[in-house]
Amino acid sequence: MFSRLLLLRLAESLLIAAIGGILFNAAGFPAGWLAGSMVFAGVAALIGRPIAVPTLLAQIFYVTLGISIGGVVTPQTIAGVANWPLSIVLVCVAMACVTYGATQYLRSVHGLDAQTALFAAVPGGLSQVMVLAAECEVDLRAVAIVQTMRVAILAVCVPAGLGLFGLAGPTRLPAGALSIANAPTELVALVVASAVVGVGLLRLGFPGGLIFGPMLVSAALHGGNLVHVSLPPWIVNTAMIGIGAISGSRFVNTSVRLLGSYVGAALGCFAVSITIAAAFALAATELMPVRVSDLIVAYAPGSVDAMMILALAMHLDPVFVGAHHLARVFVVTGSLPLLIRWFGWGNRQKKDNRQKKNNKP
Repeated sequence: MFSRLLLLRLAESLLIAAIGGILFNAAGFPAGWLAGSMVFAGVAALIGRPIAVPTLLAQIFYVTLGISIGGVVTPQTIAGVANWPLSIVLVCVAMACVTYGATQYLRSVHGLDAQTALFAAVPGGLSQVMVLAAECEVDLRAVAIVQTMRVAILAVCVPAGLGLFGLAGPTRLPAGALSIANAPTELVALVVASAVVGVGLLRLGFPGGLIFGPMLVSAALHGGNLVHVSLPPWIVNTAMIGIGAISGSRFVNTSVRLLGSYVGAALGCFAVSITIAAAFALAATELMPVRVSDLIVAYAPGSVDAMMILALAMHLDPVFVGAHHLARVFVVTGSLPLLIRWFGWGNRQKKDNRQKKNNKP
């Protein structure tokens, strides 16, 4: 199935990512397994190492983390979902403002065309954005670098910032009431149901389906008091290392010079996005009695999977964070085709005007 070369590359990728995760976790860094593996794998990719994780294995990692995220849910947290409608509406408005503000920044400061700026500015859904961007006349390198750097910065800086202000500590994974040995049937049912729903959402084209599907199944079973077993920490930590390697692999074949040419745009876009999102999160703290750390991760304009994994790694409320990012997914998914058409029309109008101007005698 896999050649010897591919297996060696996989082993090297996971080893590099594991070293980073172990060191960051040992240092007490919040979400250390994820952040450390991402940093080490990303640096290795930039210096030319062939960091790669096969698609099938990546999907297994996503399903594993989805199950673990949902395992944090209890009947009490399920009962609190109805208390957040205002915050969920607010996060949708926040993401619209983030998209607009970052798009205008990339256009006015860095001179990107409207569609390229839009694709680079959309908060989260990197895979979906890249698929749609490939069908349009945009600068794919700019989109990929700006989007990937935002995800990487958020995955490292958000837990670091929360830890600095005492709002988060080292990873604490959920512990089930029963061990796997005492409830093998529950485990099998949990894994099979989660995988089926996750794959189903993936085939339907749902962004983050392999995270959200298993998360929702696991949350329903645990929150409904039907399942009482959780995955062992070593399995979850291994999955985090794998996700870190996957994130770092996005920098493969990216030269430092090319990265540097877009780093200003990426950092500026990140600054604009996080400032707008933070303003809305700050407003939400005045409206609801919710932990600041939960709000920050719920409103963070990063990829769905990375933010949900951070929620798990920092022992946040997965139902609260998940509800907000699920709402964001629907808003982005529904509005992006309309925005593409609108910005594309604007690009065509400018192109037509330039042609008319050039054709004047």
